[in-house]
Amino acid sequence: MPRYDYYCEANGRVVEVRHGLEEKLHTWREVAQRAGLEPDATPPEAAVERIIHPPALGFPRGDSQLKSQGFTKLVRRSDGNYENVTATGNEARVISKDDPGAIASLNLKKKLGD
Repeated sequence: MPRYDYYCEANGRVVEVRHGLEEKLHTWREVAQRAGLEPDATPPEAAVERIIHPPALGFPRGDSQLKSQGFTKLVRRSDGNYENVTATGNEARVISKDDPGAIASLNLKKKLGD
């Protein structure tokens, strides 16, 4: 079940509540009941607002993290030539569109299957 934070302006509190996607809570009474809180001096019909949090995403920072996660990064160096900045083992460092052996050395099938 998803976790939502609700803010009540009447008491300045933020409360974490778990409920289904379609369910919406509108009053402090609903939030307090769902969170298992004891009634307090806050009016039960006080409006609450759901706080939206951005998702936590992690992106690789730099070529070494890309390499450790199994990605291949090609950087264009000249017309038709690319540098494999994440080359490992026997992979070619410079790749030309005219050299099918260099492209095959990237071993993309193995990386995509991992």
